[in-house]
Amino acid sequence: MKTKHIFNAFCGLALLAGLTSCNDWLKDETPGKTNLDDFFTSGETAIQTVNAAYTPLAWEFNSTYFSEWFIGDIASDDALKGGQNIADMADAYDIENFKTNANNSLLLDFYRAQYQGIQRCNLAIEQVAKMDLDDTLSEELKTRLIGEAHFMRGYYYFRLVRIFGGVPYVDKNIDSSDNWHQPRASVDDIYRHIIEDFTAAESMLCNKSKYAAEDLGRATKGAAQAMLLKTYLYMHDYDNAYVWGKKFMEDQNNEYSLCANYMDNFTLAGENGQESVFEIQYMEDPTSDYGEGFGFTRGTFTTILTRSRAASLGSNAGWGFNHPTQNLYDEFEPGDPRRDLTISKPTDSEIESNSDLTYLGSYYTNNKTSLYENGAYIPLSHATRSPLNYRLIRLSDVKLMYAEAALESGKDINTAKQQLNDVRARVGMAAFPGYLGYNDNKDDLRRAIRHERRVELAMEGHRWFDLCRWGIAYEVMDKDNGSYGKTESAAARAEMASFIKGKHELFPIPAEEINLNPMDQNYGY
Repeated sequence: MKTKHIFNAFCGLALLAGLTSCNDWLKDETPGKTNLDDFFTSGETAIQTVNAAYTPLAWEFNSTYFSEWFIGDIASDDALKGGQNIADMADAYDIENFKTNANNSLLLDFYRAQYQGIQRCNLAIEQVAKMDLDDTLSEELKTRLIGEAHFMRGYYYFRLVRIFGGVPYVDKNIDSSDNWHQPRASVDDIYRHIIEDFTAAESMLCNKSKYAAEDLGRATKGAAQAMLLKTYLYMHDYDNAYVWGKKFMEDQNNEYSLCANYMDNFTLAGENGQESVFEIQYMEDPTSDYGEGFGFTRGTFTTILTRSRAASLGSNAGWGFNHPTQNLYDEFEPGDPRRDLTISKPTDSEIESNSDLTYLGSYYTNNKTSLYENGAYIPLSHATRSPLNYRLIRLSDVKLMYAEAALESGKDINTAKQQLNDVRARVGMAAFPGYLGYNDNKDDLRRAIRHERRVELAMEGHRWFDLCRWGIAYEVMDKDNGSYGKTESAAARAEMASFIKGKHELFPIPAEEINLNPMDQNYGY
């Protein structure tokens, strides 16, 4: 996957770019226009086109850095922005402190990257379906490729709807400016379409074990089932969430297992491993692409962004973003090995000699995305690019989602307990009930599952979205009334704006997009 899938994605992108140019080997119907049928003529083209649909998922930089964890972690009680100071990446500062406006460039780049992915998926779904079979394109492969495109389209819309709410829904290739203006769909409609895509993908895709080694990282039947479970949780349809959680556990029983060593999930050797359901693929890349915009690197910026700024680290030092909070650190139970595996604290001498190691009271750093192994950072072959994949769905995440669905649907309390306890047993923690004062009742089981999601998935970009879908973002985040907001450091509280319930659970539709495609703005922006 490191050497083939991502490379082919870029090859596919380059070939697709040729659709808008004049080439001698193409017979244009009119000057400057290429007939798509002349391009989609081989199985290799089908593969490259679907590969290209994955590529925007890996994009993190255009006019600014825009990895999804800038929202999933930094907007939540798990992390502060970090960086050198509060002026370092002002767009992330605004997200952290509920001061975001519609001109936020991080949100604009994120929004546009998802729609580039959607457009590529639409092109693949339309054109691959019409292609004839050949020596490369069997019926089985054709079906699977279309399923992958459906999965990716559903995933891009899922990323959009939980950040912006309802967005314009486009399910066809837009090949004319006449079709540029599209109405904004409702949240319910977007979720309905997401379910349709993941359901189609689930019926077309194969299990992880069916993929050749070079194709690991592609969407699988298990990934589609996990996303159906997750999407129904976001819709608060716990009955259907339970159905898909149960199906995943039954169908994928021999496909996935929890890693005995928790941190194997975050190493190069552990990529696409036994616990991995879906992850963003990265690889070594010497390219320097400052000022080039979307898609000019196959390495991730996240590693350098989240490494410690300690000068003592020399060339292995990073830029210090995504600081874990004291509140997160304190959430871990005594003896939970995940705390020190997830979060590092610099030495007193490092703190004294590096004033910018501390950001608004937090001096912690995140180990999961920084290529931190055996107590040290692995040197990067490029000063800012890293080959470390970003884990989007792990088996422990699916188990905790299934536990939540089993509890909230009222269908199977024992299953909810078992899934929760499986995750805890992996790291040697006591079974529910019997810890943190939890009693054997539904309310305490809910609290236990939510606690477990926070510590198990800490610094993996889930927390903000969990707070919002549970409807407790205000109760946690408000600077004066929230369980986190009112107890954060004085330095951090001084930068916060009050959390407005009904507004700040979503972010504004970028103003440039509204100018291009007039639509209503989200409430309060």
